[in-house]
Amino acid sequence: MQRLVPLDADTVDSALAPGQIRLAVDRFSFTANNITYAAAGDMLGYWQFYPPVGEDSAGWGVIPVWGFADVIDSCCDQVTVGERLFGYFPPATHVVMQPTQITEYRLMEGSAHRAELPLAYNNYARIRQSADADKKAEAERMLLWPLHITSFCLWDALKDQKWHQARQVILLSASSKTSTGLAYALANDPDAPLTVALTSSHNLQLVKQLGIYQHALTYDQLDQIDTSLPTVIVDMSGNSARLKQLAQLLGDNLNYSIRVGLTHWTKSRGDAGLDNRKSEFFFAPTYIQKRMEEWGPRGFSERSERFMHASAAWSRNWLKIRTVEGLSGLAEIYADICQGKLAADEGVIVALASVN
Repeated sequence: MQRLVPLDADTVDSALAPGQIRLAVDRFSFTANNITYAAAGDMLGYWQFYPPVGEDSAGWGVIPVWGFADVIDSCCDQVTVGERLFGYFPPATHVVMQPTQITEYRLMEGSAHRAELPLAYNNYARIRQSADADKKAEAERMLLWPLHITSFCLWDALKDQKWHQARQVILLSASSKTSTGLAYALANDPDAPLTVALTSSHNLQLVKQLGIYQHALTYDQLDQIDTSLPTVIVDMSGNSARLKQLAQLLGDNLNYSIRVGLTHWTKSRGDAGLDNRKSEFFFAPTYIQKRMEEWGPRGFSERSERFMHASAAWSRNWLKIRTVEGLSGLAEIYADICQGKLAADEGVIVALASVN
């Protein structure tokens, strides 16, 4: 269920408190990743970032999105009107923020209700704009950065653990952009095990054409998996029954399982029957914080951005960008995104600039 709610005057045009800024959201991406935010909203605190507004807001939540916004009013000496930020915003025309820890390239959102939330989501990049700003590059950043940063972290975590002594990595929901990012990383790592894609029949051809999986199978071809190989499962689907079926097939050769996404969120309930000693739920912001402490913020940024640039360049070979106008345009296709009806090689950008 979804609805559009007019913003209150405090958000749109009221006087700002000292240190606050007001932004007009320009564009943002909307993918199955955002549906994961909603499905895990209570468990992982996603509903806390942007509390709902308007009458009868009890029981509703605001799904955060990744995008760009422009500063249109500022009571912060270090952030000027006209600046552009990239980060975690509400799917709304305007938002008020409290910048803190401001550097030349970044700032943190310091509003009190976000103080205990993961740092990765409170971190905003200050964009140096030019007259010929590359909107396509911005679209790729919105679509891929939130997903491929998880891909990078998964690859790094697997490599750090020596692949859990596995000889194959099976990816469920292999057509998802987080899966393709991880498979791209594995395909370009000479030390990585082989990768096996599990996907729906209507996405099988695309998955094969990507050229990053050694084997690609549909969900009704589990009997073709080589169950004699020590295996790691990376599950982006959240389909508990399917994960349990696969774990039973692999038996003692399931060395480890990692649950990440919820692309099949309606089927995520139920016990997958996994050994908790050999499985985990992977939360990228926690892993990012761990690596930033070990490598330093600059070290993490340099390593991850090298991967992000390479994976984005590769994705241009197959990724199709679809732009919809305004929040009403998003509302029209929201159900299709929830039900996984959009093509796997398509990425949705919601443009608000023309309706602000």
